[in-house]
Amino acid sequence: MNIHEYQAKELLRRYGVPVLDGHVATTPEEAEAAARKLPGPVWVVKSQIHAGGRGKGRFKEDLGGKGGVRVVKSVEDVKAEAAKMLGKTLVTKQTGEAGRVVSRVYVEAGCDIKREIYLSLLVDRETSRVTVVASAEGGVEIEEVAAEHPEKIIRVAIDPASGMSGFHARKVAFGLGLEGKQVTAFTKFASALYRAFGDLDCAVVEINPLVVTGAGEVVALDAKVSFDDNALFRHKELEALRDDGEMDPKELDAVRNDLNYVALDGEIGCMVNGAGLAMATMDIIKLYGSSPANFLDVGGTADSARVTEAFRIITSDANVKAILVNIFGGIAKCDMIATGIVAASKNLSLKVPLVVRLEGTNVELGKKILAESGLAIIPAENLADAAEKAVRAVKAG
Repeated sequence: MNIHEYQAKELLRRYGVPVLDGHVATTPEEAEAAARKLPGPVWVVKSQIHAGGRGKGRFKEDLGGKGGVRVVKSVEDVKAEAAKMLGKTLVTKQTGEAGRVVSRVYVEAGCDIKREIYLSLLVDRETSRVTVVASAEGGVEIEEVAAEHPEKIIRVAIDPASGMSGFHARKVAFGLGLEGKQVTAFTKFASALYRAFGDLDCAVVEINPLVVTGAGEVVALDAKVSFDDNALFRHKELEALRDDGEMDPKELDAVRNDLNYVALDGEIGCMVNGAGLAMATMDIIKLYGSSPANFLDVGGTADSARVTEAFRIITSDANVKAILVNIFGGIAKCDMIATGIVAASKNLSLKVPLVVRLEGTNVELGKKILAESGLAIIPAENLADAAEKAVRAVKAG
C-alpha cells in the first residue's frame, strides 16, 4: 500500500526523521492559509499523487508548462499555483500518459539546499535483509544512475539480528562524501529511518532527495513510503491512510475481495493460484507472442465465490480478449475450482475465449466438470499448451 508524501512525512516525523514544516490543502484558499502558517520567504507547492517524477512531469491541461512541484516567493503565488494544479491531470514517467488527477497539494517551507542525495531502505530478497541504497546523485531518476553509473550506488545490508548500528550509517555517509557534523546528522537520520521502516512494516522507504542544508543539517525533502500489504493487519491506523482515488478501480475491487491483483496493459486476462505460478504464466504468454492483461493470484483457498469475483474483475478490463486460467490444485482442489469456473462463466455471461489448465488434486474430476458444463471452455494439457491456445484465440479475433 502506498501513501502520499505529506502522510509519509508525518509518520517519519514521529520517529525523529527531520522533515520540513508543511500543510496539506485541497483548495487554493486552504493552500494560501497553509502558506501563512509558514515563515517564508520561500514556499514550495507540491502535487500529491502516488507517483514519482512530479517535478519533471507536465499537466495535460498545460502542455509545456511547469511540473507538479513549484517554488514560489509569495503567499499569493502559493494560492495561484495551487489553483493551477488542483483538479488537473499530472503526467509523469511513472503514471504513463493517462496521468493522475491532483486532488490535494502540499505546501511546504523552503529550504537552503547545499547538496541533494538519494537514500532508500528496502527488503533485498537476495540477502533477506533490509538494505540501505544510497547515491550522491540525488534528485534524479535513480534507475538511470543505476543503469549508466552502477559504481555510484552504495548498498549496505543490515543483519536483522543486530539492526542498524552506527558503523552502517557512517559507511554510507563516508561513501556519499559527507564530512564533519554532516556525518553525525546523517547517522541520526538513517537510524531513525530504520526504526520507522521496521516498526511500520514497510516494503520501501525512499527519500529523494535527501538534502544537506547550508547549516550542515540532513533533511528529507521528499518521502515515499510503501507498506507490506501482508502486515497491514497489525496496523489498522495505516489502513486509514489509503487513498482509494489513487488506485486502479480494478485493483481496489481486488483488495476489497482479498485478491492479489495488478492491472497491466496486455490482452490476456490471467487467473492463477500462487504468485510464482502467476509470474510463470505471464512469462509464457509473452513467449508465445502476446501480453498479460493482469497479475491475479486467487490464493490457495479459492472457492466458487472467489473465482467469480476474480472473473468479474478480469472482465471489467475492456482490453481483455481472452482469459487463461492456470490452477495447480492443492488446498483448493481442482473440482472446486472447476465448479467455480462454470458458475462464474454462466453468471457473468463471458464473451471472450476461456482457456483452462488444471493440475493437481482431483484434476480428473475437475476436467469432467468442465467438459460436461456445456460451455465453450478450451481445455489445455499443460502450461505451454494453455498459453499457445490463449494467444491463438486472441489472434483469431
